[in-house]
Amino acid sequence: MDLSARAERPVNQQRRKMPFRDVELRAKPDGTGGSLLTFTGYATVYDVAYQMQDFLGDFDEVMRAGAASKTISEGADVPFLINHGGLTLARTKSGTLKLADDTTGLHTEAALDPRNSAVQDLQSAMERGDIDEMSLAFWVVRQQWSPDYDQRDILEINLNKGDVSVVNYGANEHTAGAQLNARDVTGQLERLSPDERRGVFDRLAAEFQPAPEPAPAAGLGLYNARARALAL
Repeated sequence: MDLSARAERPVNQQRRKMPFRDVELRAKPDGTGGSLLTFTGYATVYDVAYQMQDFLGDFDEVMRAGAASKTISEGADVPFLINHGGLTLARTKSGTLKLADDTTGLHTEAALDPRNSAVQDLQSAMERGDIDEMSLAFWVVRQQWSPDYDQRDILEINLNKGDVSVVNYGANEHTAGAQLNARDVTGQLERLSPDERRGVFDRLAAEFQPAPEPAPAAGLGLYNARARALAL
């Protein structure tokens, strides 16, 4: 199968999640006699391969060091969220969220208001160990594929209007094109040869093949025949 169809840069928003890395939630004086809760941790880690999947199969992906440096320097407007939604708990625009691109990855520091009920819920869930992953929403600006199209290196991302989130454990987001619409999928399929499209079709047909109907219970056929005879 010709995997070069992967070469096109995705235009839809991407999301990648990872287990907590150097995450801490601690109280910190706010300078007015009160306190803030400061969340720190990494939204992504650089130069570590993880497995992805698209309609052509599995491949490895690596977020390369420095991928977020340009978007941060340009003042990307990024909120800190829970599960990529709900009320904004911190934001780079207001100065309550600070992002830094270091040799480990994208470091996140969010000043959270402990009066906010969502922050209280987050603190409780983290203390109990019920929530233990972070996720990053971004757009790919530059990428590079290996010659065999088995590994994609993400060289630069755009975080403006994306987000960093603390997320529940849920469905695997390491799926390229998970938010593709029907037109995007059709365009990708049209780039494949007839034999390659047949291969994709066969894989989908096998995955969604309906389960066989259960065999009738013993004696049920004879009962139905007698019922029809009596009806006549």
